[in-house]
Amino acid sequence: QVQLVESGGGLVQAGGSLRLSCAASVRTFSMYTIGWFRQAPGKEREFVAAIRWSGGNTDYAESMKGRFPISRDNAKNTVYLQMNSLKPEDTAVYYCGRANSPYYWTTKTFDYDYWGQGTQVTVSS
Repeated sequence: QVQLVESGGGLVQAGGSLRLSCAASVRTFSMYTIGWFRQAPGKEREFVAAIRWSGGNTDYAESMKGRFPISRDNAKNTVYLQMNSLKPEDTAVYYCGRANSPYYWTTKTFDYDYWGQGTQVTVSS
């Protein structure tokens, strides 16, 4: 059974930073694209960033480019999302997800089959 566990969320002032972590329980972690998504109250889950299984390719939602670098350490089965220059509109629950097939590059929510429980990020103005 695949388990993804997010951590690192919290309350921060606008302009501040947080680093989210997504730790996986399986050794096949290094075979999969991992993505970060977020969901604000009353809104649909939206794509934030994704990283290829090897770490050699990344993609970002337009509003996150340059602010939220994504990285991974396959030796630790962990993906990170460094969140910089945070804005109140970044307030949401952040989820990491695993793509539904090995060696498959995707940023579409419906292509992810395992999700963590989410971590709350709140940015005050």
